[in-house]
Amino acid sequence: MMSKSRLCGLTVALVLICLQQVAFAQDSYVPYIPENEMPDVVQIVPAPPADPSPGFDYDMIRYMWGKQQRRDSVRLAMAVRDAIWSMDTTLAILGEPFGLTISKEGTPAIYEVLTRGITTIEVIRFRPKAHYFRIRPFAYFKEPSIFPQDDEWLATEGSYPSGHTIRAWACALLMAQINPDAAEAIFARAWQSGESRVISGCHWQSDVDASRPVAGIGYSRLQTSQEFQRDMVRARSEFLRLTRKDLKR
Repeated sequence: MMSKSRLCGLTVALVLICLQQVAFAQDSYVPYIPENEMPDVVQIVPAPPADPSPGFDYDMIRYMWGKQQRRDSVRLAMAVRDAIWSMDTTLAILGEPFGLTISKEGTPAIYEVLTRGITTIEVIRFRPKAHYFRIRPFAYFKEPSIFPQDDEWLATEGSYPSGHTIRAWACALLMAQINPDAAEAIFARAWQSGESRVISGCHWQSDVDASRPVAGIGYSRLQTSQEFQRDMVRARSEFLRLTRKDLKR
């Protein structure tokens, strides 16, 4: 008979494999660093707040706040757009404060370093999602999220941390490296993207709060890739050329 610890380990492994397969099916970009060489954030970030605890009380307060925000049609529309799991959509959303329309054809060097850089960073969400397998807010409260058609399959994926927030924050970190003059506006929009996950009912506030430093951990590891550094130089040069800024800056 299989031990309880062995069964738990196999369950986590299966969840991890499923998460990886879903992500690969949706976006296919070559990372700069393989996932198995990225930091294991389970060993770094604390576990999500226990139920009950003061931290979980705050999560519930923020869930109620998010439901109130849905009454604002403009903010709700932003949350819906932020929820689209598409690399090109993320680049379009944060491309607005970045100052350029980013595309594979129009900005090939920037597109390359962003898509590959984000892909490298965001895979570190798989281990904590599988390890903690935290219930999502809408499932906990037995209420629909703003995407009721997706609730069934969303409930099969752990809530902690938020993949959408990691993606947005990773994108912001990379964009700010290319265009530091727009850093404040880029990060402000990425912050709103994280809040959108609370408004949607798909994530707890603590999921979102953990996701930003998790993205930073991945970003730090990404900086050790020489290939990434070469691509970043090309992306920076492309940005300066397209925006007609002094190439010696």
